[in-house]
Amino acid sequence: MIEIINLHKNFKSKQVLRGIDLTINDGETIAIIGPSGCGKSVLLKNIIRLLEPDEGKVIIDSKDISKLTQKELYQLRTKFGFLFQGAALFDSMTVEENISLPLVEHFPNLSISEIKNAVAEKLEMVGLPGIEKLKPSELSGGMKKRVGLARALITNPSYILYDEPTTGLDPIMSDSIDLLIKQLNEKLAVTSIVVTHDMFSVKNVADRIAMLHEGKIYFNGKPDELLNTDNTIVSNFIRRTGF
Repeated sequence: MIEIINLHKNFKSKQVLRGIDLTINDGETIAIIGPSGCGKSVLLKNIIRLLEPDEGKVIIDSKDISKLTQKELYQLRTKFGFLFQGAALFDSMTVEENISLPLVEHFPNLSISEIKNAVAEKLEMVGLPGIEKLKPSELSGGMKKRVGLARALITNPSYILYDEPTTGLDPIMSDSIDLLIKQLNEKLAVTSIVVTHDMFSVKNVADRIAMLHEGKIYFNGKPDELLNTDNTIVSNFIRRTGF
């Protein structure tokens, strides 16, 4: 379980997160929505301490991550997979080298054959078997997302963080990524946090929705409850997005 308590984050004079309280339960898929610049991606990065909060705390599996040593933090991060917005693949590396990076970094005692087998297994899982030797430049946008997801899965994480997983994809490929997220959540029993502006994706994958606006949570509930809210700010956002 992840507990976010009174989380604040500023960048100089700009307040981005202004007191976030949110609990994310084991095994659920929660979508974090909201207008551009409301702090969605900043919240994700605070969850795994890529950013340090100015106030408040994040508790993961009963551990306050602000109190962890660097070694303990690295160990905790092996429980997380992170699919970055643009997949964040290294152009100079092969697909296999990109996917295996977390294993090489965190599990130095693994043999080459164990790493190769793990990469092959994850590529099979995301529907891209046999592409280990390709470079990112040889992949379509949808394939890059899937390779990024295979890398996020390589440590067999308990939590997967998705930062705009369908951005830049056509509707058909977006649907396939949504289906993959849903299938992985069911098959692996992971906890998924999906930051997105794609409301069709929210409909497809989310068990629960948290809406951010100006650094605060204005809605936290099930997708069908979102349509019946009497909060004007939430209603206006929903109307604009066509949810």
